[in-house]
Amino acid sequence: MSLFTSILINISLITASVIIHYEVLYKLSQKLPTLTTPSRYKVLIGVFVILVTHIAEIWLFALGYYLMINIDGLGSLIGNFNQSLLDCSYFSFTNYTTLGFGDIEPSGHIRFLAGLESLTGLVLITWSASFLFIEMQKYWQQE
Repeated sequence: MSLFTSILINISLITASVIIHYEVLYKLSQKLPTLTTPSRYKVLIGVFVILVTHIAEIWLFALGYYLMINIDGLGSLIGNFNQSLLDCSYFSFTNYTTLGFGDIEPSGHIRFLAGLESLTGLVLITWSASFLFIEMQKYWQQE
């Protein structure tokens, strides 16, 4: 049962993150051309919106870790960790960005979420970079 629960949580978190990211990039692609601000500021707006989106996705994974460490049989986070939501968010930030300080270590089924979050973060960060590159090409040529 715990493996099934872990898989369900993993799929749900990844799906939610990808959908959130897609929707934000889609809305940005629609809204940026309609803004009356100078072209170079449109890129800055895009950067800040995407940063906030990444932070929201990181916190989504943090909630997943917090849920999983509080359900028996799904694993734990050990090391410099006090079982708080804030520590889960710190662990999530280091995983999502693939920074991985190594001061907190997952054990049990939660290890799979840690690996999948790193992969998801890598994909979503590169997707954001590609999007911003295209937007920069559009708006910086206008000036």
